[in-house]
Parts: sequence; structure tokens; C-alpha cells
Amino acid sequence: MRNIAVFSGTAHHELAAEICAHLDVPLHPVRIQRFANDCLEVQLQANCREHDVFLIQPIVPPVQENLVELLLMLDAARGASAARTTVVIPHYAYARSDKKDAPRISIGGRLVADLMVTAGASRVLAMTLHSPQVHGFFSVPVDQLHALRELAGHFRGSDLSNTVVVSPDLGNAKPASAFARMLGVPVAAGAKQRFADDRVSISAIIGDVEGRDIIVLDDEIAKGSTVIELIGRLREHHVQSIKIACTHGLFTDKAIERLADFDEVHEIVCTNTVPIPETERHPKLEVLSVAPQFAEAIRRIHNGESVSALFHDA
Repeated sequence: MRNIAVFSGTAHHELAAEICAHLDVPLHPVRIQRFANDCLEVQLQANCREHDVFLIQPIVPPVQENLVELLLMLDAARGASAARTTVVIPHYAYARSDKKDAPRISIGGRLVADLMVTAGASRVLAMTLHSPQVHGFFSVPVDQLHALRELAGHFRGSDLSNTVVVSPDLGNAKPASAFARMLGVPVAAGAKQRFADDRVSISAIIGDVEGRDIIVLDDEIAKGSTVIELIGRLREHHVQSIKIACTHGLFTDKAIERLADFDEVHEIVCTNTVPIPETERHPKLEVLSVAPQFAEAIRRIHNGESVSALFHDA
């Protein structure tokens, strides 16, 4: 792969290195310096002139720190005469701020998208944005990947004869239905109402889950409030077992421990779009790698090939 330059901020250097290993290209170093007044300065330490530049930086906690790093990397690439700069954001935290659901609030997902484009982003490569409208917040081309194939491949090795896929809410029902089709099992969904960031209510489950083995599928788990509420409803239906799957495993506020404490929960599966230190992993947690998919998408973007073709057999 000629005239390509890949860089990573500090958000998830391990994923960036794995992506580059699959591409068989070097991960170039980035110098990040903090001045006495707490300002950051970024230097891309490889030639970018007329190169196809890829900046890998998930927007994960500390969100603001990693976002500013990314904006400065974008500015540095543009100042270094990059031919094209693609932002690779495995997780876009501000995607959850996607609508005006209360008076006088900001829509952070759109604002941060504008900031990236203003800073120099020519293209965006992301995975499982929180809602369909976030794709339209960007005024540059966006390629959105999903991890359903990786998650389905993990569960296909299990006995699925009594299994139902359950979405915690109707908003995630479409991906859950696609996931259920991959596994050849039925799908159900919770009727959820959110009152605050960590306070939700699931009044009912739409679909037959009585006495079944359950795979809960969600796009993101942070505090785990929604899944814990769903487990309470599933218990009322005397389910046999529960496995939890998500793309973005943030697991803040000891969410892994709280979910794993339920006897019914046999397994928690996520991908490595968000870094999870080994010291914070639980025996019930399985982390799947999406590095091969990102590497193939980057290769296709660089060579001018179709990225959507990745999902024709999904």
C-alpha cells in the first residue's frame, strides 16, 4: 500500500497497532506535548505530503481529552499537505447527543462532527453509530461498519435451539432483527422509557421469551442501567439463561461486576472498539477484535473499492 500514513492518538493505541499489523503498514509515531498552561500540541512524526492519511482515535473516556487530540492531529495533517485525511473513530461518544429532546440543550453529535470537518477531516470511518441520523451530521463521506458478523460468529458455536435475541428497546430492534436472522432465531424487544441518563423503565417485553435462553443485544453499554432493568423483566418470564452482547463496552461505574453478579448472566461479549484494561476484565467477559474489519475497510478506502461490499454476505 503506497502513499498511506496511519497515525494513532493515545485513546486506543493497541487497536491501532493491531489494525496496522493486518494492513502490513507501520503505525507512525505521534508526539503529544502538554504545556505548562495545560494546552496540548501534536506533531505527526512521519511524512504526510500528498499521502492518504488515516487517524485512528476512538472518542472514549476521557472524551474531551481524546477529542482535542484528534482535532489537533487533523489540523497537523492538513498543515502537512495530506492529500486526504480519514478519521477512524471506532467509538463516537457524542453520537448519543443526537436530538433535541429538552428545551435549550445542545446537540453535541452534530457540533463535534462539524468540528472534525473544520479541523480537516475529508472522510469518516466509524462503527455502529448510536442512531441513523448521526451519519447525516457529517458533511463529508461516512463509512459505517457494524460488528454483527463478529458477534454472530461467536454465538454460532453454541446450542441456539431455545434461543431468542432480545433488544432492550424498539430503537435497536432493526439491528437485533438482523442479528437474529444471522443466527436463525426469533427476536423480541423491550418497551423502554428513559427518564434520565441512568434511570430507565422497561414496562413489557414484546415477543415470546418464556423459559427461553436469551441473547441481549445492544449497541453500547455504559453504566448498564438499561440491561439491568431488562434482566428484571426477563426474570419474570423465567428465562433459562442470559448472554449479553454489545459493540461498545464502556462498562463505567463497575458495570461489568454488576451485570456479572446476576446468576442468570452466563456471558458478556463486546468488541475492542473501547479499550478495556486487563485488570478490569471479568471471567464472564469476552472481547472480540474488530481490527480485521477496520483494516479491510481502510484498504478498500485507500484503493477506491466499495466498503459496503463488506456486508453483502452479512
